[in-house]
Amino acid sequence: MKNIPLYEVRPIKDLRDMIRQSAGLYGDKPVFLVKDPRAIGQPAAAVPQTGRSSDTGSAPYLPVTYQKFARDVDALGTWFFAQSLQNSRIAILAETRYEWYVTYLATVNGTGIVVPLDKELPQAEIANLLNRSRADVLVYASSKQKEVDAIRDSIGTVKTFITMDQPTLTGELSFWDCLQQGESMLVQGATDFTSAPIDPEALSILLFTSGTTAMSKAVMLNHRNICINLQAMCQMLYIGTDDIFLSVLPLHHTYECTCGFLCPVYRGATVAVCEGLRHITKNMQESKVTVMLAVPLMLELFYKRILKSATSNPELAKKFRLGLKISGLLRKVGIDKRKKLFAKVHDNFGGHLRLLIAGGAAIDPAIIAGLRDLGLESVQGYGLTECAPILALNRDVDYKDNAAGLPLPGVEIKIIDPDENGIGEIVGRGPNVMMGYYENEDATKEAIDSEGYFHTGDLGYQDKDGFVIITGRKKNVIIAKNGKNIFPEEIEFKLLQNDLIAECLVSGREDDDGETIVRADIFPNEEKVREVFGDVPLDSKDVRDAIDQIIRSVNHGMVTYKYIREFDLRPTEFEKTSSKKIKRTYKK
Repeated sequence: MKNIPLYEVRPIKDLRDMIRQSAGLYGDKPVFLVKDPRAIGQPAAAVPQTGRSSDTGSAPYLPVTYQKFARDVDALGTWFFAQSLQNSRIAILAETRYEWYVTYLATVNGTGIVVPLDKELPQAEIANLLNRSRADVLVYASSKQKEVDAIRDSIGTVKTFITMDQPTLTGELSFWDCLQQGESMLVQGATDFTSAPIDPEALSILLFTSGTTAMSKAVMLNHRNICINLQAMCQMLYIGTDDIFLSVLPLHHTYECTCGFLCPVYRGATVAVCEGLRHITKNMQESKVTVMLAVPLMLELFYKRILKSATSNPELAKKFRLGLKISGLLRKVGIDKRKKLFAKVHDNFGGHLRLLIAGGAAIDPAIIAGLRDLGLESVQGYGLTECAPILALNRDVDYKDNAAGLPLPGVEIKIIDPDENGIGEIVGRGPNVMMGYYENEDATKEAIDSEGYFHTGDLGYQDKDGFVIITGRKKNVIIAKNGKNIFPEEIEFKLLQNDLIAECLVSGREDDDGETIVRADIFPNEEKVREVFGDVPLDSKDVRDAIDQIIRSVNHGMVTYKYIREFDLRPTEFEKTSSKKIKRTYKK
């Protein structure tokens, strides 16, 4: 195993300690780049109701300093205390925006328990989660006004509604008015919030998992879970004060919240708020982004678009291949000319992008290697909401593209009940593991064993160097009649190597003779279908025949008990979670 020193990090005991240290160290440096002038104390005349500039053309990014952010957190927290909201449960329902960041820390840093909600949920589920969490306060964006109005009468515990934009109903409060009132109280000497004790071991964050088969579980986290995770991940990946993150993923998800919000705040970096998926390229160029968190689907799209552009005609394709060859030879002798050779690629991403971090699902190792060959350093990590969230991470100086990563410092990972190939369930233990599931003791006991190991439900193995390689989900495994395990993810990966297939799910069923039949549901790539076959239905005979040939080819490379014996074509995409994972259905 390589003995590469970890990066040095400063200790933090809780998130209030983190933000106060950062405000003291980085003061007038920008912590956020936003497009809402209210965040820097300017009039709101031109601010759209969403708090984003996407409705008003290309407004410039505006810098919010560390000192201003820390002061706003204290101001809102002070207002919460003045309203006797200490020990409250405060839910947030909004897209990524400055008010989200302020509300989160103003809640956990002395007020009570924060409950981040997925803004994409249907209104009935939003009401369900507000009631289950016993939320006292709802802070929401006007983009969710319709949903909030529809569920008011069914969320009995919520007594205080705070809109991030202009109130539309009598009795509603404005975030910005609350902030201003809290600032006035601070000026007058109020210290109830700023001196409130923080117990790093107490419940501070309640996160609902994106369960796809049953009622979502509510994960209980505390300051210690998060702070330990922040320090450990920054020991493995270098994040510096010159870094600018572009926040693209949903903030209610602990991956983006811990790694894309709290991590840069901890390290003195800057977070630029993305205006939406269709604005990513523009925002990358405007913000001069250096680091971005992404899900595999995003990186795959980036890479495919790069390849398509670089090989759009034979002459370009020839130059591109030559550039890769020259770059590879130079790197072998310690010379790195990737940014110069592939300047157009880098310019398209703002010219400063140095690191892409993939998480949330497995990614094709060839995508990571391909992006790195172009000078876009890429690594993947592995985590779960229950682990705050990171368990394992590839380092920028020690990585394997087929691996989820090495265990974080302070985290123990082992494989239990391995089969003949060493594949078993991945379990992890460490101070980042959750307190448990809220009001679900049975589920907690099932997830965390008597030795403190969290059972991830993921299957995999550790190689000789300690890297964790994931092979699939325990509940997805298909058991063949010969007792062998079939991992659907392995077969799905092989199918997705062909451009004609956009999405697929592999499952098993028993035939009349008790034999296990492996089958695939496939959503063809509409763009590729049109390119190859013209304007034909996705389930046309030509498409079916072509995919049948792909399946035969995939089968040829596997042992017979893994063969796909039947398949169906579907006309629409699979339903997905907000983190872009396909929702699977399981037999009870």
